[in-house]
Amino acid sequence: MAKTTSSSSSSHKHTNCLSAEHSPYLLQHAHNPVNWYPWGEEAFAEARRRDVPIFLSIGYSTCHWCHVMKVESFEDEEVAELLNDSFVSVKVDREERPDVDKVYMTFVQALYGGGGWPLSVFISPDLKPLMGGTYFPPDDKYGRPGFKTILRKVKDAWFSKRDTLVKSGAFAIEQLSEALSASASSKKLPDELSQNALHLCAEQLSQSYDSRYGGFGSAPKFPRPVEIQLMLYHSKKLNDAGNYSEAKKGLQMVFFTLQCMARGGIHDHIGGGFHRYSVDERWHVPHFEKMLYDQGQLANVYLDAFSITNDVFYSSLSRDILDYLRRDIIGPEGEIFSAEDADSAEREGAKKKKEGAFYIWTIQEIDDILGEHSTLFKDHYYVKPLGNCDLSRMSDPHDEFKGKNVLIELTDTSAPAKKYGLPLEKYLDILGECRQKLFDARSRGPRPHLDDKVIVSWNGLAISSLARASKILMGEAEGTKYNFPVVGCDPKEYMTAAEKAASFIRRHLYNEQAHRLEHSFRNGPSKAPGFLDDYAFLISGLLDLYEAGGGIHWLVWAIELQNKQDELFLDREGGGYFNTPGEDPSVLLRVKEDHDGAEPSGNSVSAINLIRLASMMTGSKSEYYRQNAEHLLAVFESRLKDMAMAVPLMCCAADMISVPSHKQVVLVGHKSSLEFDNMLAAAHASYDPNRTVIHIDPTDNEEMEIWEDNNSNIALMARNNFAADKVVALVCQNFTCSPPVTDPKSLKALLLKKPS
Repeated sequence: MAKTTSSSSSSHKHTNCLSAEHSPYLLQHAHNPVNWYPWGEEAFAEARRRDVPIFLSIGYSTCHWCHVMKVESFEDEEVAELLNDSFVSVKVDREERPDVDKVYMTFVQALYGGGGWPLSVFISPDLKPLMGGTYFPPDDKYGRPGFKTILRKVKDAWFSKRDTLVKSGAFAIEQLSEALSASASSKKLPDELSQNALHLCAEQLSQSYDSRYGGFGSAPKFPRPVEIQLMLYHSKKLNDAGNYSEAKKGLQMVFFTLQCMARGGIHDHIGGGFHRYSVDERWHVPHFEKMLYDQGQLANVYLDAFSITNDVFYSSLSRDILDYLRRDIIGPEGEIFSAEDADSAEREGAKKKKEGAFYIWTIQEIDDILGEHSTLFKDHYYVKPLGNCDLSRMSDPHDEFKGKNVLIELTDTSAPAKKYGLPLEKYLDILGECRQKLFDARSRGPRPHLDDKVIVSWNGLAISSLARASKILMGEAEGTKYNFPVVGCDPKEYMTAAEKAASFIRRHLYNEQAHRLEHSFRNGPSKAPGFLDDYAFLISGLLDLYEAGGGIHWLVWAIELQNKQDELFLDREGGGYFNTPGEDPSVLLRVKEDHDGAEPSGNSVSAINLIRLASMMTGSKSEYYRQNAEHLLAVFESRLKDMAMAVPLMCCAADMISVPSHKQVVLVGHKSSLEFDNMLAAAHASYDPNRTVIHIDPTDNEEMEIWEDNNSNIALMARNNFAADKVVALVCQNFTCSPPVTDPKSLKALLLKKPS
């Protein structure tokens, strides 16, 4: 379980307005000589009073380049003097205020063609952007102006060209607002586009596929799980249509990518989980921060790969990620924290932090810790005396990791096992013991900073994978062996973790009277309201929680949240959802986000949520959800047509809505039995994104009432098929149900039947 530490109470030379904040990122800057303010009216009023521009700095607590700019510039007295004399300086944690980040990141990307964190923007006292960028070194270098020069130039421009700057900022916001809040010209997509977008996106991704090292696109390589999701979905469609060779090609791309990522240094072989991205094409040397949104999504795609292949390699990887969450970033009440830093001290007491220090090894350290097995381990993980970051010229261009090793597996395990004359199982056992020893050794040193903020949207992604794992992993062969860092727990424990995380959000971040979510929690809820992503990702997680066997109350809460999401974010006239409720006048843009990047977009996830809810309901309720999904997709028609690769998850949603009828698996019986669990596992055993699992106990009056209200067909089915001593399963599609079956094997066979 994760441990959090309170900040030091020792005296500091400087203390600014950030010292009263809860965000770890803001607290990291509370003792800078810069007179920082948090985002809010106090800062804006001060800028108006002094008639100076605002310097807005946006980042997050586990961001490597944010740390670099902090040390180089914000802890520097000369830079602080320039900022304090001529600007009002405002710090924003982009994880706490994604709405503010979205406005100014969009401006910087539109103006300069790129963005990232730290985000550095100069804005007027009425919050219009003037100019901006990302990381700036403190001094002029290589013909490029440094941060001090930029501050002086902006100060001069404010007095000499103010009108021009303010007008161009206001115009930019006006243009962006128009472009990013598009309305649909019709209520639904053209029929052919619904299916074509999926094919087009798969084609574009295939063209960018790296057949040598896996992944889509070139370095730096990000694990963008939405791409994997699309390729798996597309392959399933091809397979169902009898196009087996094309389906196989798509699957091979996915499986090879997942294998390369798992064997690369982007995967933390010692402690489990994945780092943010790889700087090289081989998935070897990463930027070392670990983000919750990556873990939740990656666990899900490894679960999908296991559902398709039954290969324990993939199920072990999903366990590896989820066991990392449970070990290192789940709090005492089941809340799941947001991230771990890339940087840490190399040894206890060292003041300076280095990127990756916690995760990299010298050959001497490995020899000392592993003793007799060190040679085998070094061979397996390509450990070298002078360091191993030599596989690509992009891995370590500045020799930062000279003499250090980032663990990577370059060969399959069977060949080295043979080389050492060991049975494969024994070889894997030795590797597991070695990893455990290295884990224990590094745990005694300084850990990277843990951002113990609880973000609703990211918890939603993790709840989804934990819940799904609880049933999908029941498909592992009996007697499957696991090695550290995989724990090998009963899959039910993942369901417990999912329910605890959902319960934490309900207790601490949900207003039962107003039915509204807050965005995040640290020592209490943040000031920011729940945003679209919070509602959409949590609803998705709750639907998975219910379908994996969680109580009916999770489904009821998902429906409640969907109603509130529609009230707060839905554009009833133009279609689609805005990213914010639009209640904060300091947030200048209210946009309809569609880009499926490192995280999926709130609109893509919402479209799938609506389709899933429509498939569970009947009558006007089902129709309402379906119409909202159709209208949403119509908003993004040109994006689906012209830039499908930017919206892979939305392409899946567009296809899902064209499927005439979703497959419903209805399980009827008492839920507190092993038989029920086994039938649920059978219902989830095969990969099928167009399947809905409903479970109902006809002796539970509350549950029957809920289904009478939402889908009386389900209640009737339950009454007609109940047997006190067994669990009955029906598979329904196109308003027709299969004859009932009562054993997992028959249910699996039914679900594997090809659609007619």
